[in-house]
Amino acid sequence: MQNLPDTMTVVAISEPGGPEVLILEQRALPDVGDGDILIRVEAAGVNRPDVLQRMGAYPPPRGASDLPGLEVAGEVVAVGAAVHGHSVGDQVTALCPGGGYAEYCKVPAGHALPVPAGMSVLEAAALPETFFTVWTNVFDRCGLREGERFLVHGGASGIGTCAIQLAKAFGAEVFTTVGSSEKIEAMKTLGADHVINYREQAFEKVILEVTGGQGVDVILDMVGGDYVERNWKAAAIEGRICQIATLNGVSHDVNFSRLMVKRLTHTGTTLRPRDDAFKSAIADSLRSRVWPLIESGQIKPLIDSTFPLSEAAEAHRRMESSGHIGKIVMTVGS
Repeated sequence: MQNLPDTMTVVAISEPGGPEVLILEQRALPDVGDGDILIRVEAAGVNRPDVLQRMGAYPPPRGASDLPGLEVAGEVVAVGAAVHGHSVGDQVTALCPGGGYAEYCKVPAGHALPVPAGMSVLEAAALPETFFTVWTNVFDRCGLREGERFLVHGGASGIGTCAIQLAKAFGAEVFTTVGSSEKIEAMKTLGADHVINYREQAFEKVILEVTGGQGVDVILDMVGGDYVERNWKAAAIEGRICQIATLNGVSHDVNFSRLMVKRLTHTGTTLRPRDDAFKSAIADSLRSRVWPLIESGQIKPLIDSTFPLSEAAEAHRRMESSGHIGKIVMTVGS
């Protein structure tokens, strides 16, 4: 174990509210359990769940830090007694149950992966939350296969830019939706075959036209609301839809006969409350199936902007503007 300070700078939520409620505090370093590692954070990803937590709409799971922050990258500075495979001095990126907006972050050892060869620590901080989420929902849960058609909404988001690249890398025909014309070329550069501006066109009609009425096989949706019914229209026979958020609220009026006639599967998940073993299994899959693609340069996180930890409020304002293309990352320390 390295010589560590007694306290660290963190970004805390003073009360539920807007970005201005994010404040700097001094706190004690977290205690490291037998199965944990402690990371000196060099960069931390900013994600939509952080915004929801700040607003009071997404409380952390039992036992997790009350600080926001679901992904970090940096140097391992302490390891628990039962940890194997990580050593002090390793450069890692990790999925966090919370606490990433800090100079030091404790995570279960199984949730950490090595910083991919040839990648900066800042870029690596943009990997865990989106790659864990996309892999478990699109590939494990919905079973996207080579040659199938895939739709992800919000293509310019962190989830979207990750899903486009992964689906394309594994041989799918990729559709996505965006909210402005300036985002269209960026999505095509990432590998999207068909990009639809949802403000100008009804995505379900475009998809049915492009596919000759067949629709798409797998849909990853974080919008909800009226998109539920529209996704069912866009889906192929025996299509699979995975709901990971409902940014447009819940749907009160859907035609379940469409679900039955098409033999659709509409499922949903939230990653943060899942147990350590589940998340560690995803990490193992990413290490064997995805990390080689990243290290070869075939897949790379798209970084929209960076902010120092002291400007967490500005990072959240950027997230809430929905103008970003890719991931927002905060730098920590020198």
